Amino acid sequence: MLCTTTATIEGKKIAEYKGLVTGEVILGANIFKDFLAGIRDIVGGRSGSYESTLREARQAAVNEMMTEAQRLGANAVVGIDIDYETIGKAGSMLMVSVSGTAVVIES
Repeated sequence: MLCTTTATIEGKKIAEYKGLVTGEVILGANIFKDFLAGIRDIVGGRSGSYESTLREARQAAVNEMMTEAQRLGANAVVGIDIDYETIGKAGSMLMVSVSGTAVVIES
């Protein structure tokens, strides 16, 4: 399935709009990752464990959105937007939310 952040797909005609599709993933905080990330904040550098977790969460949300689009009979999703939010007590959870418009494109 073709997925893009743009409203159109160059060289392709959108034949039908199927509707809004979304995917959401909520992750709980992990005390071990938080501890290591805190050390990284002090000494500098990137937090590989958080980056990996974010990548996995984003991909899971995109997969959920694509599954919904396929269920509607779409073969592409355009206008994709990805948002990250902290939720819960003291921002202890992370939500990755993905939305777009499911469409049928002509081949």
